[in-house]
Amino acid sequence: MDPAPQSHPILSYVLSRLPTLSKPRPTAGADFDIEQPPVHTPSPRSPSVGEFELVERMPGLRHASVLHAMTRAVADVSAARSALQELGPRPDHELVDSSRAVVAAAAAGDVAPRVTEEDLEACRTVVRLEEAHETYEALLHEAEGRLEKVYRSAMEGRDLEEAEGKDESAAGDEGVAVQEEVVAVLKQAQEGKPVESVLLVDRQLRYLPEAFGRILGLRVLDVSHNQLQVIPDAIGGLEHLEELRLASNALVSLPDTVGFLSNLKILNVSTNKLRTLPDSISKCRSLVELDASYNGLTYLPTNIGYELINLRKLWVHMNKLRSLPSSICEMQSLYLLDAHFNELCGLPSAIGKLSSLEILDLSSNFSDMKELPFSFGDLLNLREVDLSNNQIHALPDSFGRLDKLEKLNLEQNPLSMPPAEVVKEGVDAVKEYMSKRWLDALLEEEQRSMAAAAAESPQASTPKAWLARSVSWVSDVGGSLVGYVSGGQTKSEKDSILDQQF
Repeated sequence: MDPAPQSHPILSYVLSRLPTLSKPRPTAGADFDIEQPPVHTPSPRSPSVGEFELVERMPGLRHASVLHAMTRAVADVSAARSALQELGPRPDHELVDSSRAVVAAAAAGDVAPRVTEEDLEACRTVVRLEEAHETYEALLHEAEGRLEKVYRSAMEGRDLEEAEGKDESAAGDEGVAVQEEVVAVLKQAQEGKPVESVLLVDRQLRYLPEAFGRILGLRVLDVSHNQLQVIPDAIGGLEHLEELRLASNALVSLPDTVGFLSNLKILNVSTNKLRTLPDSISKCRSLVELDASYNGLTYLPTNIGYELINLRKLWVHMNKLRSLPSSICEMQSLYLLDAHFNELCGLPSAIGKLSSLEILDLSSNFSDMKELPFSFGDLLNLREVDLSNNQIHALPDSFGRLDKLEKLNLEQNPLSMPPAEVVKEGVDAVKEYMSKRWLDALLEEEQRSMAAAAAESPQASTPKAWLARSVSWVSDVGGSLVGYVSGGQTKSEKDSILDQQF
């Protein structure tokens, strides 16, 4: 309910200094005078480390006049916070999604018979509560920026009311300038002049005209850091578009027509309010980079990996993903996969098919991530792996095959394999330890195979048959076994015993 100090440090500090509305209840007694109640002195609250750092960075916060001006500037936040406290906590996202589906069905006249009017009203209440919380979040973001302006004005010795007036005037002028800039771009396109790049970053843009979809020669469109809530369907008409940057807006969905962008190479939709990506995104077969981080995604399109065979970099961190689709294992060009800070319960069993993968971040999936599949050892080109802040108890024996691994983070895991003392020695020690386990496993498997073969056929236990199998097995294992037996040194000459005739 209260703003987080990490995301809204100034606002959190100011609101924590607001006087409480609750008063101590008087206690009955002989010394109690109703006409002269005792003065209540609130117990001092110990400032946090973050507040100390904030005050060090902004010493003006120590001045009562500055704090008073800031308090007045966020009166609407205080009122909204009080109202939300009366309404209740934010509903679970699954409940919100299901409630929205019921309300939408009712609006379309397709509500299920078992849904009563009371149920429908309850769903509407959930949706309204979620919208109230979303509005409150936007208000917090706006208030943080407002407080920065108030503080800056106070430190410059300017009159705060005059400064606010200038800011509003500047915002109005900026809005006019942005509108004129948009019109100029569209006019240039209508006149047949080439328009290959449109950059409207941080312009407080609230609306993207449909006409942008008719700029046929457009290759780069960057409208990041604005206030867009909707991208028009006409965006699918930009058949030559190669870069589309929509980061840091207020988008809750992307149009299905994004799948028509067959030449799109870079798509950045990070830091929005997306809960899903459209299935049609799989049709963007030219995609090389996809950044969908800092959203509310709960799943990725089922077929995303079958179509995006050219994708090199995929960022989906800071979402609510519970799993990755098995099709992601078909992304043969994937070089980087960042899925940290999700709710992943594991990886697809065929993850080892990502033969080009070099950088993998699965950190901070916490109690959900408990194990890695055996095929993890098939990621032979891995150079950097972050598995920190999970609940992994043991690395698979196949981990010993990752010869190219240079960086490995296993912190904050209840690991028993490899042991903690090995992990502390670093990536090389872990590689050596797991490599020996891998080779020991191969030796054990070979011994079992030989024993089984000997039991089935007496001839299989003759020296000649045994030697033939051994030579074949050594050939399969290759230099790894030789390196293990000889302490890492390889031999260029064959052992003479292998050339003897029996």
